Amino acid sequence: MPLVTSTAMFKKAYEGQYAVGAFNVNNMEIIQGIVDAAKEEQAPLILQVSAGARKYAKHIYLIKLVEAALADSDLPICLHLDHGEDFEICKSCVDGGFSSVMIDGSKHSFEENIALTKKVVEYAHAHGVVVEAELGRLAGVEDSIKVSGKDASYTDPDQAVEFVERTGCDSLAIAIGTSHGAYKFKGEPTLDFERLEIITKRLPGYPLVLHGASTVLPEFVAKCNEFGGDLKGAQGVPEHMLLQAGKQGVCKINIDTDLRLAMTASIREHLQTHPADFDPRQYLKPAREAIKNMVQHKIKNVLNCSNRL
Repeated sequence: MPLVTSTAMFKKAYEGQYAVGAFNVNNMEIIQGIVDAAKEEQAPLILQVSAGARKYAKHIYLIKLVEAALADSDLPICLHLDHGEDFEICKSCVDGGFSSVMIDGSKHSFEENIALTKKVVEYAHAHGVVVEAELGRLAGVEDSIKVSGKDASYTDPDQAVEFVERTGCDSLAIAIGTSHGAYKFKGEPTLDFERLEIITKRLPGYPLVLHGASTVLPEFVAKCNEFGGDLKGAQGVPEHMLLQAGKQGVCKINIDTDLRLAMTASIREHLQTHPADFDPRQYLKPAREAIKNMVQHKIKNVLNCSNRL
């Protein structure tokens, strides 16, 4: 099966009141773990690549690994650029075989964001590729994206409607309280469901996206800390809130930090308990399994997208 866009996925997700998981990939083991989980759960899948991942693994290697996943799984897979910061990287990914790109102009003014997004949309649509944009700014850190708490801003519902109408983007990432990374919130994390409801009503049937939606499960934080990490106090968004968001128009939920935590905790534990082991296969095999288990948990308990093909 060839790569697909997210259009049909999102239509089914919106109507079925669930979300599709968009999982960040960096290497073979991560891709294998994610795809094996989606196969077992018979779930639609978005594999997404950040600019940092492209620099680390190289575009061509990631493309070939995703092609292998398509051949191995026969799943509908969308390959998505996460947080493209300018027209050039979006164009490169469109030309290089991606079926979806994100242009993140959220650091610009409203009008500049519209102009940049519209330029990407026009180019991508001419090549059969869909576009995600962002309005509002999330706090936290992801690759080169760094936004302090004081610079974060929630998405304005009125602006969201105008932005979608003027740019023609296919989905919109909104800011309603999530945060990139293993963030240390002040108080309990919460989502602004009232704001989400307003945006959904003003953009009926339109797919919304949540970034920074890892839950930072305590057991993985504890394991990382036990074997040499320093994540004390890190939190994420409670899973029941993400499940609720999927029932209110959020069709795509991004998951990256939880994958990193699961993989890193597994590798830390293996190397601590097997100090003489120097075979990468011995510590990457359980790490791949940890990724698979994490993704299955997300598909069943957070995204509610098992058996949705």
